[in-house]
Amino acid sequence: MKKLIGPISQLLTLDKLPLKGVLQDEQLEILEYAGILMEGEKILEIGNFNDLKAKAKSLNAEVIELEKDFVALPGWIDCHTHICFGGSRAKDFAMRNAGKSYLEIAEAGGGIWDTVTQTRNLSQDGLAERTISNANRHLSDGVTTIEVKSGYGLSLEEELKMLRSIKQANQEAKADLIPTCLAAHMKPRDFEGTNQEYLEMISKQLFPILKSEILANRIDSFVEKSAFSPGEIKTYYQKAMEFGFELTAHADQFTTGGSEVAVNFKAKSADHLEASTEKEIALLANSDTIAVALPGASIGLGCDFTPARKILDQGGSLAIGSDWNPGSAPMGDLLTQASILATFEKLSTAEVFAALTFRAASALGLEDRGKLRSGFLADFNLYPTSDYREILYNQGKLKPAQVWKRGSKT
Repeated sequence: MKKLIGPISQLLTLDKLPLKGVLQDEQLEILEYAGILMEGEKILEIGNFNDLKAKAKSLNAEVIELEKDFVALPGWIDCHTHICFGGSRAKDFAMRNAGKSYLEIAEAGGGIWDTVTQTRNLSQDGLAERTISNANRHLSDGVTTIEVKSGYGLSLEEELKMLRSIKQANQEAKADLIPTCLAAHMKPRDFEGTNQEYLEMISKQLFPILKSEILANRIDSFVEKSAFSPGEIKTYYQKAMEFGFELTAHADQFTTGGSEVAVNFKAKSADHLEASTEKEIALLANSDTIAVALPGASIGLGCDFTPARKILDQGGSLAIGSDWNPGSAPMGDLLTQASILATFEKLSTAEVFAALTFRAASALGLEDRGKLRSGFLADFNLYPTSDYREILYNQGKLKPAQVWKRGSKT
């Protein structure tokens, strides 16, 4: 089935922009009085609406005429979330704001282990329902592709339950869910052994099942003093590469070391980077690893933002994810967080839009979305405005009037 939608006041293709480095708004390709011609799940052609309307008639395509001003952009891509979880950590948030330390919160029953316990208490169906609900909320805000991590199971059985629930949710949610195995989130409290022994158990027992059941093709880890050191994680990543997994890393959130591991292993992305220094910024900028800023965690924890401006100025590639999770980033509003990061880091509109679309797609190893061009997925948002600058100006309050996913209005 072919469809044509338009006329669109401004259509930002985000095409022909580089994957790395600084972007100016003047580089944006903006088509006026434009249309999007679709066939099935993909874009057939982008161009002048009247020209496409004439073509649509010969193709017997359905024509959807818009009567108001709209700005069209590719669907947002959130390349880092933890939206598969049980329970809430509102108590942690209140304690943190009241000045309690991480250790004090953990001693009071909070922290990651609290979420592990609450997630383990849910069934696979219950987790899938929770994930679908979160994904649908994200989709209503224009996020059409969502990476989803495990990491709150922290045992063979519970990690499998999480990843199976993500797979189940992906079959029902309208957004595309991209699963990532984060079994190396921390050593579980109920594992009797060392960090290395836990990682060895996961790689030997879990990795083969991930492949056989097609549960995930991405392996993540938390490289941090409170989780796994750079030295400990190297053997784990080597085994993951032997299985053919793509790699990513929680890196440089509180201390450095993780981004260097990510670059050395040619990981798709290094995420967080709030603690990155000039050394780490240079390493990332001179690599093909995408730097992923997670402003939601900075807002939730009250810490520094990722040095996004410096990463771009040195020639690196920057994506922005929400880090939506129950502990440090409960907001889960990608566009609001990106708008705030742009204000503090002085990011151009073009840099933010790229970070939420094709650069985020690259962080996930996806080459069929993130731009409005022929052959790409027909994933796009229509914002009720005639000026694209209104989108970031409203800091997340301007919601898309229409969200299209794989050629269908959601």
